[in-house]
Amino acid sequence: MQIFDYQPPSIPWLDIRYTDRDIIVINKPAGLLANPGKAANTHDCAITRLQKLYPEAILVHRLDCDTSGIMVFARNKKSESHLKTQFQDRKTKKVYIAEVDGVMGADSGTIDLSLAGDKENPPFQVVSDQGKSAITHYEVIERFANHTLVKLMPETGRTHQLRVHMLALNHVILGDNFYGDDITAKAKKRLSLHAQMLTIIHPYTQKQRTFFSKHPFC
Repeated sequence: MQIFDYQPPSIPWLDIRYTDRDIIVINKPAGLLANPGKAANTHDCAITRLQKLYPEAILVHRLDCDTSGIMVFARNKKSESHLKTQFQDRKTKKVYIAEVDGVMGADSGTIDLSLAGDKENPPFQVVSDQGKSAITHYEVIERFANHTLVKLMPETGRTHQLRVHMLALNHVILGDNFYGDDITAKAKKRLSLHAQMLTIIHPYTQKQRTFFSKHPFC
């Protein structure tokens, strides 16, 4: 495990995938916070970079700093409320791709393990019967000699959910400086977790929209 050392990508622009009157969709790079932390050096993040182009942009959900992939932002209060309600009510559909340590046996399955914050070691999360419900579905995409490419479909959106759920299966995500040991943490230059697809109901048209960014692994 390594101490969090924030070094955001030096390229200041964002990979903007879609915009209209109500929403903005980006492909967030790994290593960039979604929103500012308490420390002054964390001001540079996805929302502050986006607001340089679109001052009205509003954060409605988050990705871990080390996770790359699709994020949606609102451009007005009505859209913000609509999108936040979708995430809270689990009406969005999310697909992540991960490279995990070891060869997974089952082709698919569901992880139903409640999670809680580690009071002795924040911001780490642990499996706990007293925690909040956390459910992740998974499907193996491809097996390799020492690792597996897997599709992860969370029903819930708990902090570090996918990272802790894969750890619980003894298949930690490669490049994970939080939950991996020295070998798995150094196996990749970055966390091998990517938010590949996000499906929402558009706040204005009320039609389902899906946004996609192919994973960069393998």
